[in-house]
Amino acid sequence: MDIKFKLLASLSALFIIAGCGNKAEEKPQEEEQEIIEDVIDEEEPAEEVAEFPFTTPFTGEGITEEVTQRPILVTINNHPAARPQSGLAAADVVYEMLAEGDVTRFLALYQSTIPEQIGPIRSARSYFIDVAKGLDAFYIAHGYSPEAKSMLANGVVSNINGMHYDGTYFKRSSNRVAPHNSYISGENVLAGAEKVDASMDYSKKVLYTFYRDEESAKIGIRANEATVRYSQSSSFNSTYVYDEETEQYKRFSANVVTTDYLTGEEIQLSNILFFEMPHRIIDSVGRRDIDISAGGNAYIFQHGMMREIKWKNVDGLLVPIEEDGSEVKLVQGRSWVHFVPTTPGLASVVTYSE
Repeated sequence: MDIKFKLLASLSALFIIAGCGNKAEEKPQEEEQEIIEDVIDEEEPAEEVAEFPFTTPFTGEGITEEVTQRPILVTINNHPAARPQSGLAAADVVYEMLAEGDVTRFLALYQSTIPEQIGPIRSARSYFIDVAKGLDAFYIAHGYSPEAKSMLANGVVSNINGMHYDGTYFKRSSNRVAPHNSYISGENVLAGAEKVDASMDYSKKVLYTFYRDEESAKIGIRANEATVRYSQSSSFNSTYVYDEETEQYKRFSANVVTTDYLTGEEIQLSNILFFEMPHRIIDSVGRRDIDISAGGNAYIFQHGMMREIKWKNVDGLLVPIEEDGSEVKLVQGRSWVHFVPTTPGLASVVTYSE
């Protein structure tokens, strides 16, 4: 006989006894209570949320020990012949910007994780070094423009360069052709820093501001997709698509999903930012200078929402800010930041839709 039938039968018996006179005492009520308790499921205890004493500076994720590793900034090739790149999935932040012509390059920032291999590595530009200086990052590139060469020679940032360590700390892949085949391992990053006597202690203590309640990030207008166009060609244009299930953005370049060659995983991002900056051509080759100190208009995409904000340079760090001057909070996780020319401007270069 199942438990429900037993319960009904017992209750019926109690009602009959209660109707027979004054003999109903406290005991039947106690029995009824006992029977009812038998069929009530015990509630599962609420799952405890782990509290971490520290967070990673550039992703806001909880950790048990304070970060002491100095940030590492690496110039990564974004030519179609260099894709898919190695180590992108491990980057806390990736900055993307124009080099020559319509070609963009990445500055990948590593701190919470240093991957086994990074690359292909490409050459430095003056504004790449400006970004590295603002982050107090150990900077890695293979080659340089004339302006960048002078800055590196004068010790503007701690660095190692493939022009001096090709075949030692930098290794060439036989699967690709130069200049799309220079790589460095995580082990050689640290060995190179030791070689040039660069401290890898985290001294600047850069900290972004992050949401703790992710629902608070769902502000602005609905925009599940964003596209940035650097040229008429699709080779260096990118699209970001928000996935409701993972609550992350996938990145597509030239309509191909961006993956990490090292791990095979798709790039997953929590924040997509677009900073409008003055650009100018400085030589016959088409090299540029980008003013990363000017501040200006910006867009931010989080949780499938978009809103217009500002950005400013705070002691060398590029910070998204609200109209009132307070710092914009980021969603915990990895971020991708685009530098967009002031002319033609954000409204012409970046489009978005539901």
